[in-house]
Amino acid sequence: MFKQQTRKIGNSLRAARAEADTPWRRTLAWFEALFVDHGVFRLLFWNMRRVSDAMWRGAQPHPWQIRALGRRGVKTILNLRGPRDCATYLFEKKTAADAGITLVDFVMTSREPPSAERLRDLKALFERIEYPALMHCKSGADRAGITSALYLFLHEGRPIEEAQKQLALKYGHIRQGRTGVLDRFFEAYIEARDETGIDFWTWVDTVYDPVALRADFHAGMVGNLIVDKLLRRE
Repeated sequence: MFKQQTRKIGNSLRAARAEADTPWRRTLAWFEALFVDHGVFRLLFWNMRRVSDAMWRGAQPHPWQIRALGRRGVKTILNLRGPRDCATYLFEKKTAADAGITLVDFVMTSREPPSAERLRDLKALFERIEYPALMHCKSGADRAGITSALYLFLHEGRPIEEAQKQLALKYGHIRQGRTGVLDRFFEAYIEARDETGIDFWTWVDTVYDPVALRADFHAGMVGNLIVDKLLRRE
């Protein structure tokens, strides 16, 4: 019931604020960004952390945070939420353009392991974007976590055991919920590597089955309550 009511309010706001091209519509857009997209919580904690010298990770940034990134010299923002009809996204696109930052939309998921195609697309993306860069999802915990781990492993060549530490409670990631399937992705490869010596891309091409991995993963009830009901993660 609460979710349906929130969706109804969100739809009404989206229709009313349109492209946020008047003062009243911008006011509505800010209301949507803060209270429908939960940006009010990110006023208190942005969850921005350093991944490496060239990469940062964080939650969805507000416009003034994007401007600060531009002053810091950040060249690219990697938006792991993808393009969406949301005031937050309207603000992000405009502010990034004004700050001279390239905004790249790339959809990652928090409750499904990445497909082989998505893994290859992500590796290619890391090779072509300008650095320094910031990647973000909504809260900076799950999608930013697995993508940061893949960045370190696939792009910087760090050991996978080191890279997978980007999925950790200190970033807000809760492996006991459905988002724990992201941890299971790395664990499945490590187990196969330790048993057979298989390299990552051979494993992806010949062994890895994301559908089966997801089906075999079982999240805990308490973890699901925290992630889905209390935190309301995407």
